[in-house]
Amino acid sequence: MATSRYQSSDLRRQVGSPRPKGRENKDTPCRNVVIYGHCRYEDQGCTFSHDSNKSSSNSSQAEPKKSLNVDSPSFTPAGLQPVAKKAALSTQAATFTPRGLGAASPNSTPETEPAVFNPATIREFTPSFDPAVPDTSQDGSVSYDPFTMSAMGQALPATQYNPYEDHNALAGTAAGFFQPQSAFVTPLQPLQHHLYAPVGPHRDDIMPYHRLTHDFFLPEKLREEMQKKAEASLQVMPNSQLPQLDNYHSLLALDTTHKKSANIYGYPSWVYKATSIKNGNMYCLRRLEGYRLSNEHAIRSVKDWRKVNSGSVVTIHDAFTTRAFGDSSLLFVQDYHPLSKTLAEVHLTTNTTHGNRFQSKTPIPESVLWGYISQIANALKAIHGADLAARCLDVTKILLTDKNRIRLSGCAVLDVVQFEARRPVADLQQEDFLQFGRTLLCLATNTLPSHLTNLQMSVEQMSRVYSIELRDTILWLLTPQQGATATGTNSAAPSRKGIDEFIRGIASHMVSTLDGALHAADELNTHLYRELENGRLTRLMLKLSTINERPAGTSGDLDSSLSSGGDRAAWSENGERYMLKLFRDYVFHQVDASGNAVLDVGHMIRCLNKLDAGVDERICLTSRDEQTSFLVSYRELKKQLGAAFGELQKSSKSGRGL
Repeated sequence: MATSRYQSSDLRRQVGSPRPKGRENKDTPCRNVVIYGHCRYEDQGCTFSHDSNKSSSNSSQAEPKKSLNVDSPSFTPAGLQPVAKKAALSTQAATFTPRGLGAASPNSTPETEPAVFNPATIREFTPSFDPAVPDTSQDGSVSYDPFTMSAMGQALPATQYNPYEDHNALAGTAAGFFQPQSAFVTPLQPLQHHLYAPVGPHRDDIMPYHRLTHDFFLPEKLREEMQKKAEASLQVMPNSQLPQLDNYHSLLALDTTHKKSANIYGYPSWVYKATSIKNGNMYCLRRLEGYRLSNEHAIRSVKDWRKVNSGSVVTIHDAFTTRAFGDSSLLFVQDYHPLSKTLAEVHLTTNTTHGNRFQSKTPIPESVLWGYISQIANALKAIHGADLAARCLDVTKILLTDKNRIRLSGCAVLDVVQFEARRPVADLQQEDFLQFGRTLLCLATNTLPSHLTNLQMSVEQMSRVYSIELRDTILWLLTPQQGATATGTNSAAPSRKGIDEFIRGIASHMVSTLDGALHAADELNTHLYRELENGRLTRLMLKLSTINERPAGTSGDLDSSLSSGGDRAAWSENGERYMLKLFRDYVFHQVDASGNAVLDVGHMIRCLNKLDAGVDERICLTSRDEQTSFLVSYRELKKQLGAAFGELQKSSKSGRGL
């Protein structure tokens, strides 16, 4: 046998059996013999015992002399009788016990017990977890019952998650799964509008005459915005503690804060959404808490505000007092604009460092400010023309109802609350210009009007960002009226600022605002015409669906196409109804050469449009068994559709058509 080039110490290092200090190795079995059955270094200087019989006899003894080292980990798999250890063994040694293997009973005596640990006799460990069986043992000896998994299967949802269902029952008992959802309960989570979004690809390199599927419907952003507004309009509060008024019900609080503020009106103000009992329309109710009406003529002043017809003013409908809220409250009925926000909420955000001070998210573009100026000027033109005054030009009371679309809200409140003062309307109109200027300066300098203590410094700060024309406009609004000498007289008469003069000064920006409004109207008209076409196609599909594959006994009593003894079950399979069935297959059930479905939306819409127009173009309709073919025009199909649907309409009790 060739001499090895390794030393004996290196050999021991190779097999992982270093010689422990302070003990002899002649009685210690070699690990190579235990694991592999033999030691390849037995004749090359390995000092451990290679006698397998001796190792078995030594391991069967109750307590071998220093058989373990305190530094070596202890591994005791379940199902194997653990070897007794000395008390000197460290108790910090980790014990690994795989779950699923039952521990041997301490009283039971196994027939055969291995002398030492042999990994070959242990099956591979596969961790398992059963949520129905609690883990109460420390050694992993848990009795596994495969039938307990049925409880887990019952707890899992069997159907796909429906975002439009009430999932409050999930937190309760099992009976909650069978409780029907009320039609007036609002889902806890917002609707997933993206479920209806068209799937791409959205190509931009197509020709003008090419159209994709999503080109036939509303743009996704506009559709999602309209659906959100519709959802907000129909939102209710289940188990609401709000009272039901005489003419309004289903009140819903629109305030996002619970802080009472009386800075504007002198009374704490709250806003609610309510539904009218008379006409079913939705309105916005502005409530003044703790107001007591002392003069009946004060509330009658609201009638004058009904004459104000402007797109930049929230329409006032009525005002009344009530004690339904537990106190004497004054309520104003206004138009409801869903998901509208104030200018303070849109352009200004609360700064937690300085309390209620506001800071701007992003600088407001000057073009947007000129749009706001034009719309507020339009509102003041209508209000001053009706011999009234707005008296409430504040960023917290100007609503942004759409993109760059604002409306003045709460204009009639101060006329009722401060009715006893009876100040001249001309003076109040001059105050409107001052409030107008402070509002613009608030938006330009990112502060509330109540914090504008130094107007001159704020104007200088604003002029660093915006143009000189905007600065001069704000200065004109903030400058009070001055006395002027009348022509041909020696008396001095005050020159009052008028809204017409202001509009002439910003005429160019008014034209720009008008041009933007016209472009927005054209875009909405384009979408409206698109939906108009979809409405026509919907009516055609409804008519075809009522005729095709109609079951027996539902065709009515006026069936002139069949004799008195005919088979009424074949009403939709005879005459013009059979051609309409073939036309249905021609439009919606086409297949290619391989038998795959052809989902060509352009073909479907084109055929339905031709049917609605009744063109003279002819098409070939073939039955499914390819034994019958018809060459018919769209004009004839339109007549047949009208005749078949007319028969159903005559026999219907309602008598309503499409």
